[in-house]
Amino acid sequence: MPAFRKYRFMAMRRLSQVSIMLLFVGGNMLGWHVLRGNLSSSMVLNTVPLSDPFAVLQIFAAGQIVSAEALIGAAIIILFFGLLAGRTFCSWVCPLNIVTDLANWLSEKTGLEASGKAAMMNRKARYWIIVLSLVVSLATGIAAFEWISPVSMLHRGLIFGVGMGWTIVMAVFLFDLLLVRHGFCGHLCPLGGFHAFITRFSLVRVRHSSEKCTLCMKCLKICPEPQVLPMVGKASSAVLSGECTNCGRCIEVCGDDAMEFGTRFVQGKNKTNIA
Repeated sequence: MPAFRKYRFMAMRRLSQVSIMLLFVGGNMLGWHVLRGNLSSSMVLNTVPLSDPFAVLQIFAAGQIVSAEALIGAAIIILFFGLLAGRTFCSWVCPLNIVTDLANWLSEKTGLEASGKAAMMNRKARYWIIVLSLVVSLATGIAAFEWISPVSMLHRGLIFGVGMGWTIVMAVFLFDLLLVRHGFCGHLCPLGGFHAFITRFSLVRVRHSSEKCTLCMKCLKICPEPQVLPMVGKASSAVLSGECTNCGRCIEVCGDDAMEFGTRFVQGKNKTNIA
């Protein structure tokens, strides 16, 4: 398989993540007007507000006043990802995804994946952390997860320089490297869990063709959320789980062209949908 074909979505994701970060740097430090603020609250072209809906929900729980601008920004994000793009925030926008991908790549290349991945963790833990974040926000009057979010800390660190937040980012890196494969993003991150919840009915999906599949199972091995692929070897189906990040890794490694991007509405002889 040609190198470009094998890594085409990886290259596009990195371009997207780096470009968004550079626009934030330019907006906050160089006076550019394209994108200002941060991943929690930003402004596009000094006109369109964007807000992290999970952060807004925590602010509500904390009993603080939420501005109309923040509500509009949260609604835009929910509509875009929830109805169209799916959980692409995690794989195409979030800068921490680069850190965790590097950790998991290193663990595989160095053999640590085999010797240091014995720890097991329930992927539903991220949903309990959502509840805990809201409860703590209610009890303390602050947006609890925003204070300790590795995503926000990495974003601020990249824009404004090194700070104590890098300690938590390094902890996430080591956690994925030494303990649990895709540990933070796939098991613990409440922001990822929140996006998985709101994108359950989004349009853009990975689709699997059972007619082309030769059961090599490369897709299951490389997928950061393999539980979303129960249809492999069984039926042609769109990946309907909101936990899929639409990263495209399964498409890249499939030498049979049995995986592709499409919509949630599967076409073909076998139209069975398996969530």
